[in-house]
Amino acid sequence: MSLDTSHFVADTRLHVLELYRATIANLARNAPLTDTLNVLLRAMEGLAPDISGAVLRYADGDMQVATATDWHPDLIQSLCVLPYAEELVRHRSEEKQDIPQIARGLCWNQLQQITAQYQLTPYAVVPVLGADEVFLGVFLLLTPAHGELAGADRQTLLELSALAAFAMQCDNDRRKLHDAEVINRHYETSMARMALAIEGSGTGIWDRNIVTGEIHYSPGWKAILGYADHEISHRIEDSYTRLHPDDLPYVQQTIKAHFEGKTSQYAVEHRVRCKDGSYKWISSRGRVVSRDADGNPLRMIGTTTDISAMRALSEQLQQSVDLVTSLTNEVPGLAYQYQVRADGQELFSYLSEGVREIFELAPEQLRENAAVIHQLIHPDDLPRYQSMLKTPDRNVQHVYLEFRVNLPRQGLRWRQMSARPRHLPDGSIVWHGLITDVTEHKRIETTLHEMATIDFLTQIPNRRYFMGRMEEELARIKRGVGKPSAVMMYDLDNFKLINDNYGHAVGDIVLRHFAGILKEQLRKNDTAGRVGGEEFAVILSGTNLDEAEVFARRVQQQLLNSPVKLDHVLIHVTVSIGISMILPDDIGPDAALTRSDTALYLAKENGRNRITLSS
Repeated sequence: MSLDTSHFVADTRLHVLELYRATIANLARNAPLTDTLNVLLRAMEGLAPDISGAVLRYADGDMQVATATDWHPDLIQSLCVLPYAEELVRHRSEEKQDIPQIARGLCWNQLQQITAQYQLTPYAVVPVLGADEVFLGVFLLLTPAHGELAGADRQTLLELSALAAFAMQCDNDRRKLHDAEVINRHYETSMARMALAIEGSGTGIWDRNIVTGEIHYSPGWKAILGYADHEISHRIEDSYTRLHPDDLPYVQQTIKAHFEGKTSQYAVEHRVRCKDGSYKWISSRGRVVSRDADGNPLRMIGTTTDISAMRALSEQLQQSVDLVTSLTNEVPGLAYQYQVRADGQELFSYLSEGVREIFELAPEQLRENAAVIHQLIHPDDLPRYQSMLKTPDRNVQHVYLEFRVNLPRQGLRWRQMSARPRHLPDGSIVWHGLITDVTEHKRIETTLHEMATIDFLTQIPNRRYFMGRMEEELARIKRGVGKPSAVMMYDLDNFKLINDNYGHAVGDIVLRHFAGILKEQLRKNDTAGRVGGEEFAVILSGTNLDEAEVFARRVQQQLLNSPVKLDHVLIHVTVSIGISMILPDDIGPDAALTRSDTALYLAKENGRNRITLSS
């Protein structure tokens, strides 16, 4: 809808109602914000002859030109850098009753100095204030000659400023909803791409429910053994029947050790029977991602890769180096023979061409000096690498090691070494092995781990991860290391009413909004997590109760100052908070959380939107 504002020059009161209708019409048809601001600016310019103006919008801490008269670019740039928002805050902090809204107020003296260089003078400065007097921008009106603003015109400018604030807030709401939709679409696309990448990489995924005994396989996992998607059961006991009898005890002992927390991850290589009755060598890696309060495992996720070709190649290396020379150069990875002599001297007696990709070295470089490889291995992984090769247990028949390397061209990469030692009569050790690039597999493992520890809706840690951090913090306090810590429970007040009145989609927006506020307030060593439907918890490391209360009030105030904007509706949300200290004599992490939860309950009982400290 277009509006002719030429008649406003003759009408000093302006047709505000007509402008209001024009603004509503523009918003209804999703017209650009500049269309509405242009109409309002032309109306302001019609107050007196020779008036020209500009609308500056405050966004992300900077003033930006929304629309402007054909002023000199240097003048516009100078006007944008003036501290209008800071000036408004200063007036408020001085508790002035008459906060400058029009004319000689915000940055007036600076405006006079700047505009004088262009033979202009300020006529009026009109702040655009949104809900709770949030600063959204400013109207600037300039004139070649000095002039005084009439009282009626002041009221008109205030009304036009209110219309501009309404339009800007609606535009902000539309932008936020659009950004949320883009984020959701991006997440769904990323998940789909990851699934396709995994299925096409020769690796399968499995997800085991340890309590019920169910295990679910991806189509790629089933394809490794030659099964169609519907041809394999989901019972863990059936999976054990497919293992080679000689490998079954080793697999069961390894997984038992991981369940008991003796290892950080589950990693095995073993044979498994395919649909056609033949056996394949596979490498399975995974970890427990969920445990109950007593530490018993609940859920485990992992990956399986077909390594039959690699295992066959490794066995052939022990029989004849000459036989495998031509073959190893065609297989991805580095096949090698490595010797540690009785006098401690180390050397590579055989290296396949894969060394050029695995370590970015020529075979002759390592044959001349085996220690060159030590300079490429990550310092944190080098001690394990050296210890394993120099002093293996005589009862060990196979070793498996993952380590990182820093390469000039590829950067930081993950390598997996699978090797068998042979002890010679003179005290020397000969290793036959294969080193492959497992960087992509490690990335998949990391992604799966993140998916299991991050709350999908709010993108902050979930309860499982948060409880793990509570255990770490309690262990630190029991050791007497550093300062004590506080734990806080947050519960959004009347959240059920929000879901009932506006729907669960809006409720989700409120949860994401509050999670964003929490993340903005956290320090680097603090942790926030979503522990229930509308319940959140925070660990403030090295913080006492008084400091925690200050933090809680800051979060409460930020939530009050930033209601959720939905179309033309502002949803004001409050939160009740309970705070407790983590004590050295706490039996477990639940103790401090229980105290915080009790304090939270008292805050709810005493009227909500309150902070209660645990006694």
